[in-house]
Amino acid sequence: MMLVKKNCFLTVAIFFLALLTGCGNNGEVFSGAEKYISNIREMDIPDDVRIIGLGEATHGNIELQELKKDVFAALIENKNVRVFVLEGDFGGGQQINQFILNGIGTAEEAVNALDYGIYRTEQMIDLVQWMHNYNIKVSKDEKVYFYGNDMQRYDFSKKGLLDYYKIVNLDKAEKYTELLKHVSNDTMRELTSKQLIEIDEIVDNIILDLKSNEKVYVEQSSVNTYAFSLQYAQILKQRTQLFLNEKNYVKLRDQYLADNLQWIVEFEATQGHDKVFISGHNGHIEKTSASLAGYKSMGNYLDELYGSEYFAIGTDLINSKFQAFNSGSSERKIYEIESHNDLVDAFGEIESNIFYIGFEKASESKDLLDIITREQKMLNIGDDFSSWYKLLKKFYTIEMIPKEAYDGVIIIKEATPTTVID
Repeated sequence: MMLVKKNCFLTVAIFFLALLTGCGNNGEVFSGAEKYISNIREMDIPDDVRIIGLGEATHGNIELQELKKDVFAALIENKNVRVFVLEGDFGGGQQINQFILNGIGTAEEAVNALDYGIYRTEQMIDLVQWMHNYNIKVSKDEKVYFYGNDMQRYDFSKKGLLDYYKIVNLDKAEKYTELLKHVSNDTMRELTSKQLIEIDEIVDNIILDLKSNEKVYVEQSSVNTYAFSLQYAQILKQRTQLFLNEKNYVKLRDQYLADNLQWIVEFEATQGHDKVFISGHNGHIEKTSASLAGYKSMGNYLDELYGSEYFAIGTDLINSKFQAFNSGSSERKIYEIESHNDLVDAFGEIESNIFYIGFEKASESKDLLDIITREQKMLNIGDDFSSWYKLLKKFYTIEMIPKEAYDGVIIIKEATPTTVID
């Protein structure tokens, strides 16, 4: 009996040891790694690329949020990129655009318009203020523009749509204002299925009205303001469809993210801007739909649509303190995690804290090519976490083949947590 108990205890101990060793360093340092890295401003991106995607391994690290500005600044300087797109609300993004172009409001007010807690940080406010200051100094042709390509909010897309109707059709402005008066960010999670179906039908009628009266409305406004009004209506439709299809929420969302980014790319091409930068979570940017959640990623859609014109850059962290919601609660906490795979460990002796590895260059090394063409468990944390997730790597990583998922990766060895401004 005692022997049985000892064997059971040993089995359990081995099991937990196996879980914990999944967090350890199993890779080897690669000799000559310095030849295959560059700093952010020297990233090698082909000239024919139209869309550059930057993924983030978590939503709660200072260094990852600061990368948005650093990478965009490099793309402005080296690739003449003028359009910044964020995984954030489309309507709220236009409030940021108005600030950076026309100085309407403040940087903090503009960031708050996104209504996303992960972005209410000093780093995001600094980014938006930097864009505003940049635009003041440059000519009209050199100005930068801001967009969100997400659809999880109502308020500012609704406002943009109704403001347009006030210009082109006052009667319908009053009609749709009344019909949509109960539709807002504050009330959207309280809407019944019946109300959501009604909203969906109202928005369908709005889209039909806009399309049927395009010529008249454009004459009373402009081609561009008309295009935005129709896109605002599409965002309202997408938000409502997400609520009506909760079981397919993540699948639909990435499809809509891709659709909206395509709209931005095509619209900005008419403005003379043929390159766009998009920043979002690794799980949206990567090309292979590697998430265990079983949905097709935005990056997969983009890869199919644009092929080599889409250039995806992932991020991976080694030692990270990050903030996220404590799973199942409304409380944010600071977590700490150490994550290893063969790729990050190969560059373990690099002195720089942040560096870029282009996979075309890395492929010149037989050893590195072997690493980036094998599955690696790469860090992948959303805005929800729990301490027990650290027991098993599948709770905080995505297993993917780096070279298929990305065109390059930025590694951060030590990362610190953001602070959400209440």
